Formats: sequence, structure tokens, C-alpha cells
Amino acid sequence: MNAVVDVQDAHVVHRARSGGLLRRDRVYALTGADLSVAAGETVGVVGESGCGKSTLARVLVGIQRPVPGTVAFQGRDLWTMPPAERRATVGAGVGMVFQDPSTALNRRLTVRRILRDPLDVHDRGTRAEREERVRELMALVGLPRALADALPGQLSGGQRQRVAIARALALDPALVVADEPTSALDVSVRAQILNLLLDLKERLGLALVFVSHDIQTVRRMSDRVITMYLGRIVEETPAGRVTDAARHPYTRALFSATPGLLDPIDPIPLTGPVPSATRPPSGCPFRTRCWKADGLCAEAMPDFSAASRPGHRYRCHHPVEEEESTRDPARQET
Repeated sequence: MNAVVDVQDAHVVHRARSGGLLRRDRVYALTGADLSVAAGETVGVVGESGCGKSTLARVLVGIQRPVPGTVAFQGRDLWTMPPAERRATVGAGVGMVFQDPSTALNRRLTVRRILRDPLDVHDRGTRAEREERVRELMALVGLPRALADALPGQLSGGQRQRVAIARALALDPALVVADEPTSALDVSVRAQILNLLLDLKERLGLALVFVSHDIQTVRRMSDRVITMYLGRIVEETPAGRVTDAARHPYTRALFSATPGLLDPIDPIPLTGPVPSATRPPSGCPFRTRCWKADGLCAEAMPDFSAASRPGHRYRCHHPVEEEESTRDPARQET
């Protein structure tokens, strides 16, 4: 299956001041990331705060250039295009849904103007056709037509996020990236927005990348789950198998922290804080918190190993065995 977007060996390093005006540390936000997403597929990205999820999302939508690394959108390298062509390609082909709709929407524009803006910028259709497209988009995301002249401040949080989703879909993109799209919403409306995204993906055949720290939501939404730690992708797992077949200790620990009520799992404690992205540990970055770590883990970051099932790979010198109990893998090592 052809990839809508294909990221290869992507690195992102930021410069940040610390310890004085003249000192600038290197922040390793993304290191050697590889990710392909096909049409109609949902890929979930999970990990703790600061693990590189949002940086990967910005790379996918062409906001952040990886150096080194490549980003191919529908077979064409975004960063070899002339800037104007890249902006047109990304603007028309990629939609982005941000975390907080109250800041992502221009509070001075009506819903009609917000949804028409992408059509105006990319010169899509006549004026009448653009107005009809606005009505289609509002119906698509379940917004009453009467809200067309409302300002964002007059809408509920769930309605604002529906507007943001409709705007992301305005130009029929091939790829939608949703970066923590429900974390700023009330619990009562989160399920509605998640169900809407799932329905739209099925109806429109979108490639969807769903970024979240909510582990169980990612499992429910996704076909594949990508686990990130300190700027690296450490495991890629089929979503239906991630709870009991994940091989990387970090993935096991993440999913053990939010167990299901019908099949309780003992949480796996992770000792110590996440290391600094300015001075990551040698070798495997997870070794400072991993119960399986030894000298080999400090020497080298392992390459990807393929698991026994298709679509499953991980980077670990001492992976958890698939048949090993998910109830207490940390204690089994003691």
C-alpha cells in the first residue's frame, strides 16, 4: 500500500538558552524517526510529555524541517520543493487539529469565515461554491447551520473543536494530524469528538495520525501504536495487541498505568524522572528507568528488531517476552 506520508531518519535539534545569555544547549527533540502512514490508516503516537510527539506531528505536516531526514508526501519530498509549492502542497493536502480549540481559532472571525478561509486562500471554486462547501463542512461535523454566524467565544468547547476539525477537512486533505485533540475538552464531550474523528476517517478514507498521552484512547482509535521516548521511536505495535504483546519495557509500563477494569494489571513503576533532552543518556535513553537495563544498554542504542507478528518492531536489548505475564513483568525480573 502506498504511503500518504513517509518520514525517514528524521532528526530535529533545537537551540535553547540555559545557564546564561551566551550558553545555548542543544535539545534533541527528535532522533532518527521513521514513520509511514497509508490512506485509511490511523497511527497513534504515545509517550510521556516531552517525548517528541508534537515535534513528530510538526514534521509530518511540514511545519518543522528535519535535519537530517526526509519527508515524502504522496511520493514527493517536501523539502526539495520550492517554498511556494511546498506551502501549497501542505496547505491543500494536510489538515491539522490542535490541542486547544479556544486558541487555535481566530476569535474575531465567525464560523463561516473560519471555514471559508482555506477555500479563499487556495482559490477553490466560486463564491457560491465556497458558501455551499461551508454548509457541507458544518453538516459533516454535526454543527447546526444556525451557528454559521457565531463567534468562537459563543460556542462550547466541543463545538469549537468541531469547527477546528471542519477547517482541517475543508480542502479534502489526504492526511489529518490530530495533536492531543481532546485534552482541553470536558470529559463529557471527549467521546463525542473521538467518535466523530473515527467516523470521518471511515467515511473519507483519511490517513490519520492521532497524538495523545491518553494510552487507552490511542489503542481504541488506532490501527498501529507508535511508542516514543526522549525523541526516539522505540516500538511500533498493532493496536489490538499492544496491551499483551508489546516487547519494549517502556510500552509495557505505559499501558500498565491505565489498566482495564475487567482485566486488572499491576502497574509497573518507573523510578526517577525522564532524563533531560539536552543531555540524553548514552546507549538506550530508557535505561536509567528500566528494570532490565545492564551494561550493554549503556553502550549502544539497539537497532529495530522484528517481532513474530507483522507490523511489530521494537528497539530493546532485553525485550519483554510475548508470553510473559502482563500482570507483573517488572517483579518477575527481581
